[in-house]
Amino acid sequence: MRDHPHGENAHHPDVWTGRASNRIQWLLALVGAACLALGIELAVDSAWTSGIAPLVMSVVGCIAAGLLVLFGTLAFVHVALKVDKECLEVRCGHMGLPRRRIPLSHVADVEVDPHVTPRHWGGWGYRWRPEKGTAVVVRRGEGVVLSLWDGHTFTITVDDAEAAVRVIRARLRSGAAR
Repeated sequence: MRDHPHGENAHHPDVWTGRASNRIQWLLALVGAACLALGIELAVDSAWTSGIAPLVMSVVGCIAAGLLVLFGTLAFVHVALKVDKECLEVRCGHMGLPRRRIPLSHVADVEVDPHVTPRHWGGWGYRWRPEKGTAVVVRRGEGVVLSLWDGHTFTITVDDAEAAVRVIRARLRSGAAR
């Protein structure tokens, strides 16, 4: 009779997926949509008497700010992490951009960080800090920290980071055994 492996030695699915999301960023997206709507309203129905230049600057400014805030926040409403036998892929937002694909052969080690915060990384989104490395931060909480062979680190906020770390470590061990 065979024992079924548990914990670190358990069989993991061929493809592991995880996500993290941030509902607060939907509020920021609404602010962007409001700026965009204000710019359109100014362009369509303006009663400005001080000339065309201030009106054009206001319309362009509101539309540009609205689009920047709207798309900047929607790009980081959630992050998806997919780990297969050869690589891991990080996709942000509904369009999946920005995207980063890291071959498992480039990963030296992986660990859980239980306290990833936007404050430590300088905000939400795709972040880089010289002393910390690169990160995709969409919320506060647990995350996966990859140590790459080139000396860089890559952090991803994801729900059930411990399961992600177990799967990645199992893939790293099976890759080293080949």
